[in-house]
Amino acid sequence: MRIPDGLLTRLAVQLGRPHGVAGRAVGRMLNRGNRAVITAAVAAATDGAGGGAFADIGFGGGAGLALLLERAGREGRVVGVEIARTMLDAARSRFRADIAAGRLELHEAPMDALPLPDDSLDALISTNTIYFIEDLAPAFGQLVRVVRPSGRVVLGVGDPVAMAKMPVTRHRFRLRPMAEVIAALDEAGLSLLEDRRVGNRDAFHLLICRRRA
Repeated sequence: MRIPDGLLTRLAVQLGRPHGVAGRAVGRMLNRGNRAVITAAVAAATDGAGGGAFADIGFGGGAGLALLLERAGREGRVVGVEIARTMLDAARSRFRADIAAGRLELHEAPMDALPLPDDSLDALISTNTIYFIEDLAPAFGQLVRVVRPSGRVVLGVGDPVAMAKMPVTRHRFRLRPMAEVIAALDEAGLSLLEDRRVGNRDAFHLLICRRRA
């Protein structure tokens, strides 16, 4: 059965910026559907370290925040940045104790204008975000700015060939060739350590990068 374009457009809008009651449902769906990718991204970014400063940029349903808080431990801290106020409100409720304890701080901002100090993070993750970013250069430049020299950036990106088969991605998604994404990371100052395939049928790329000193 063909899904009407109007419904696909509304779904694409929700995936890019979940809002309202439907947005909360989308957040829960993203947590379930992307758990394997997010878990792998957190493991790759933190590399077994505890007590560091970590961030999830575009944290959506908050699964990455929970995993990063576990990895950071009592001595570490986590930062979450998100453009969707509905997702921020949900995270403020879910993680109120961690926010009160100073272990988690949340910000409303786009990737190309991160409200974080230079060289303030040991590592960050960002999964399923770049399809909704028009210009990668300023966004990736911000990721480099906030990570310390030799810090890690892990970008989770759906394989563009696989994603192109999904009807919803014809609406408001930007599916870039992986070579283009990797080139943009390199131009921003990130060295690619590994392009790791994860998820069902290797449907996602984890681009594991290190900031050049």
